[in-house]
Amino acid sequence: MARPDQNEVLRRLPIVVGALGGVLLFVNRVMTPVLSDSQARGDALGVILSAVLILIGLLWQRIQPKLPDAVMLVGDEGFELTPQLPETLKTELAWASHLLLINTVTCSVVVYYDGQVLLRRGILGASATVNPGTIVQRVLDKQKPVYLVNLNIYPGRIEFDYLPENTQGVICQPLGDRGVLILGANAPRSYTQQDEAWISGIAEKISDSLQRSLINSTLVPQPSKH
Repeated sequence: MARPDQNEVLRRLPIVVGALGGVLLFVNRVMTPVLSDSQARGDALGVILSAVLILIGLLWQRIQPKLPDAVMLVGDEGFELTPQLPETLKTELAWASHLLLINTVTCSVVVYYDGQVLLRRGILGASATVNPGTIVQRVLDKQKPVYLVNLNIYPGRIEFDYLPENTQGVICQPLGDRGVLILGANAPRSYTQQDEAWISGIAEKISDSLQRSLINSTLVPQPSKH
């Protein structure tokens, strides 16, 4: 269900007041048989004030545009961590995912690394397995993030079955060349450039920790010895 924008009335108030004032001035002018000089000056001032209010309202609409409609994501809230991870890495992943959930519009977090899902947190999707599709594979290959501002218009959205089925926006942030941080939001076009920069910094920290912590772990394939 869409969440109503609580600031909608405030954004429209100057336009409504300005238009109402203009209409009342016009009615008063029509119903006045004899117009005095002072009333003419008052009417002119009223028209100017009404026009200014309408202009302020229009500018406010541009400065503070309507927020994208958010939805209630389908799924259960949960927190899953791969048990084989070192304790220090578990703590860092828990900390990073918590920051992403409380400081951005992110509602679902998935950490995919070396072919395994290390973490799922927030609103969980139906599938616990990540099978890299075209989009995630491109992020792995090119090591550049992909932001799908409105997931509903992308035919490739079917690959994100590990996110809630009505996820509105997705960021796929590379974790080096071995993994991807996948974030799902409940509203389209909801991540700002500042959010994207901050998410990039978090991903770099996670990637560095994963490389250092898992270098001798069974989660990382070891080269064969001859």
